[in-house]
Amino acid sequence: TGLNCFFCSLSAATAAVYKQWIPNTNFETASNWDKGRVPCARDVVHFEKDKVVSVFVGSPHALTDMYLPLNGEFVLAAGAAFTAFDGSWDPGCDSGGAVRFADAEHRAWFDPTLWQDVLPSGELKPSGPIFSVDEERVPCRYDDVIFQPETSFRVNIDSWQPVIHLRSISVMGQELNTPSSWAGYLGGPSAPLQFHGNGTLQVTGTGCPDKSGCACGNGPDGPRICAALLRASGRQCPEPACQSPLQPLGHCCGVCGATINLDFTPDFDLQKYQDRLVQELLSQPKYAGVQMAISKVHKAQTFLGITSRSTTPLIQIVLIDDRTGVQAGTAAEQLAGDIMESIAQHGEVLGIASGKMEVATGSTASRQEGSHPVSRITAGTVMGLLFTLLFLGGILFLYRKGKLR
Repeated sequence: TGLNCFFCSLSAATAAVYKQWIPNTNFETASNWDKGRVPCARDVVHFEKDKVVSVFVGSPHALTDMYLPLNGEFVLAAGAAFTAFDGSWDPGCDSGGAVRFADAEHRAWFDPTLWQDVLPSGELKPSGPIFSVDEERVPCRYDDVIFQPETSFRVNIDSWQPVIHLRSISVMGQELNTPSSWAGYLGGPSAPLQFHGNGTLQVTGTGCPDKSGCACGNGPDGPRICAALLRASGRQCPEPACQSPLQPLGHCCGVCGATINLDFTPDFDLQKYQDRLVQELLSQPKYAGVQMAISKVHKAQTFLGITSRSTTPLIQIVLIDDRTGVQAGTAAEQLAGDIMESIAQHGEVLGIASGKMEVATGSTASRQEGSHPVSRITAGTVMGLLFTLLFLGGILFLYRKGKLR
């Protein structure tokens, strides 16, 4: 059983994340047409001549007429076909007219509302207490991307990154998980019709190699992600119930609740620690309305108020709850306190060096901060020793130069 348990923990630590693209350009999807319905026999179908498109057709259709784009493709399922309307009665199609295919150009890769977390089978992942900050709702560099079988699509991959790395991409039920298989697909006829924009997708076939987790990698496109998210929700963040909301790294809008930043050691295992928090704390009835996001992030270093280009990896925990008014964030605050207490007792064993907590609730006028070092030598002590050594070294240098007696 020990051996079995070892392999269980190993598989948990390397668990892949699957994200599925939601929209499609299928002929039979009613929302893809300006009339909100699939064209019928008396209709004249219009595809804009200058719009590039890939369209999956799943069944036979009789039409009066059809205007095709100059550059595009129809992907026909078995039995699918187009035939000319012969004038016979078609139930539900009494009055024909012009039906236009909707513009799919604006659907962007970095729009979090167009992705959903799924199981490896493609089924929707059950909702639970775990959520993702906004940058991680879009596929991260070690994620698996799924475009649903028997669907066509068109996605804008404009990006401020040189390359968008992914573990694998599944298209039409075929998983492309090596650089060579992906390169072969890009060289085919469909890829230019499905992907457009200045970005470059690259499949690596490798998952996150670090048990302490891997940063998502979508930071450069953070502004693009937030712009898409706010465009979908009315161009502005909702008004939070707390006066000084928290701003988690990778999240677009301020939140009420709590954040905890963990400094970790090589012994830290992100997946194991997440499972521990869910089983021991989040599963308690008093925390039924609390949600948690936990991931590795890179925080810019600051020294004497100056932001450095170098970054420090840390584990960010974001806690929010469903309470409103003055109670907003209070359940998350209580859970954060329990997590900090657990860190004080077991942090060293779990590979946690120290933790820093910030809280903002509807009942507090300003955010509150607290920290707890696990090891006996804190960062402040280390910095103090460093400055002392530099000071003594400077005196010794001046003494040798004869400047001091």
